[in-house]
Amino acid sequence: MLSQLGHILVSVCDSVMVGQTGTVPLAAVSVGVNSTNVLLMLGIGLSMGAVPLVAAADGRRDAPALRRLLVGSVWLCTLAGLALVGITELIPRFMPYLGQVPAVLALATPWVRVVGWSLLPLMVFQGFREFTEGLGLTRQAMWLSIGANVVNALLCYVFIFGHWGAPRMGLMGSAWATLISRVLMAALMAGYVLRAERLRPYRCAAAAWLRPDGPVLRRVLALGAPIGGQMMFEVGAFAASALMMGWLGVVPQASHQIAITVAATTYMAASGIAAAATIRVGNLRGAGDAAGARQAGFAAYWLAFAFMGSMGVLLIFARHLIPHYFTHDPAVVAQAGTLLLIAAGFQVSDGLQVVGLGALRGLEDVKVPSLVALMAYWVVALPLGYFLGFRLHLGAPGLWAALLVGLSIVAGVLLLRFRRETRPGAPLLPAAPRPEAAWLEV
Repeated sequence: MLSQLGHILVSVCDSVMVGQTGTVPLAAVSVGVNSTNVLLMLGIGLSMGAVPLVAAADGRRDAPALRRLLVGSVWLCTLAGLALVGITELIPRFMPYLGQVPAVLALATPWVRVVGWSLLPLMVFQGFREFTEGLGLTRQAMWLSIGANVVNALLCYVFIFGHWGAPRMGLMGSAWATLISRVLMAALMAGYVLRAERLRPYRCAAAAWLRPDGPVLRRVLALGAPIGGQMMFEVGAFAASALMMGWLGVVPQASHQIAITVAATTYMAASGIAAAATIRVGNLRGAGDAAGARQAGFAAYWLAFAFMGSMGVLLIFARHLIPHYFTHDPAVVAQAGTLLLIAAGFQVSDGLQVVGLGALRGLEDVKVPSLVALMAYWVVALPLGYFLGFRLHLGAPGLWAALLVGLSIVAGVLLLRFRRETRPGAPLLPAAPRPEAAWLEV
């Protein structure tokens, strides 16, 4: 949970500190963060394709397969990172057509260009991280994420406000702080995996790094692409809502940024439970323990229900207090409080849907959940949000109410699917090791 929070706390720090410089810069962060976070979550989803494979191979005690997966995971993530950087270079070309306030776009455009480059080191970090977490080694990524966020916060303080002799960079200071901290994360995570004694059995010769195993790359991609698509559909729906907020004005957009930052923080914490579910379900599945895999999945469900339920109660009572940490604009504070009340209402649904996704990934069931996300968010939630927000003139609360509906649909459908896929007698991965050609087959 803590290492997953590391990704979103970068945006939280950016929003809190930039918010002190004004409402327009906070709205610009909203446009920039939502534009780059869609790509960020796509990349993270792609990297997650390695986790169930690593967990299953670890359950079979298959060291040769694990060595190939390490190389394949890092290669795939690096290539994906380069592709994501290229896409972010194209985003500013389309931003003038999004119907946003010109002053907001003027600030958001250079921010996106710099933060886009941070996606490459972040993906390298993910390649090494998902391998270690598939083995159940989660503390290393946690400590690196915490350390990188401390560095990011310090650099934001220095660059945004011009302390300690640095120039006052405002909004752009947060972008450079993000890039530097992510480069540091990647370097330290790679150093750990390549030098740690406990990972010596899985290290490869230099020649293996130059020639990744093609079937492994295809297998990781076959699992990671639907996961990335699902995460992109979900985050993209929230990003599209942020753009529609921009049609309503700067105040609704800034309010949305505050509320979505808080909701994303609790979501990423729940996604840590989901990652644990992927690891445990995949490991037990690889060992042939069907009952244990089912039990692990439902344990994650109960943990997410308890945690997100508590977060919902907390948001209800703190909804008028939290916005003051981001801005002092009374209009923004008031509307953000309303949106946080709706966020409190979908906390449990948000937690259950992300855990359902994690548990099903452990079963290597990724295509149907991706389709469910596409239908719930883009066929139901976004059109409903437009209708409520603009046709019924409910504004920002109408857009958020529609997101609640989409999250609830996904949560219910995935819970039913996990119950069905793990019912007694359902087929699981055999406990005995299979020939290489069979387990690599897509």
